[in-house]
Amino acid sequence: MSDAEWAVVRDLLPVPGWLSGRGGRPEGYCHRQMIDAVRYLVDNGIKWRAMPADFPPWPRVYAFFARWRDTGLVTELHDRLREAVRAVEGRSTEPSAGVVDSQSVKADATVTLGSRGFDAGKKINGRKRHLLTDTLGLLLAVLVTPASVTDRDGARSLLPTAAGRFRRLARVWADGGYTGHLTV
Repeated sequence: MSDAEWAVVRDLLPVPGWLSGRGGRPEGYCHRQMIDAVRYLVDNGIKWRAMPADFPPWPRVYAFFARWRDTGLVTELHDRLREAVRAVEGRSTEPSAGVVDSQSVKADATVTLGSRGFDAGKKINGRKRHLLTDTLGLLLAVLVTPASVTDRDGARSLLPTAAGRFRRLARVWADGGYTGHLTV
């Protein structure tokens, strides 16, 4: 992570309890190291245990990530960064329109049978990512299903969740895979 990127993210992260006078043991690693490690993991698609020695030990990185995920910090960080990008672009921080689409992805043999299916149209055995973005292409919502779930059925699950979070979202564009009756 560059210094400029860190300057943007740093103020969005929580202040450790020991640093703000709430007590507790000082953390052994700074937040920047942890974010760098998680970004490396996601970017390279490695397993937690394959974390290079340049980063903190994988159990510590995972513990930080799990805590941030479970407390909603990962989602909040993403939302605040998206709002900042929209503001820089001269848009309202909350989108009024979006684009929904899906992508079928092959699943590894280690993926459980219950979470994968066969997309006959694309001849893919795996999972399907249903994505909703704003008109700038910034992520609003994600749903992962077995590949056998149709685009329309995935949207039926994805859109109500997004409508609850983004009250101004009034229009959503979709391709031909979403034909038929879709009312949310």
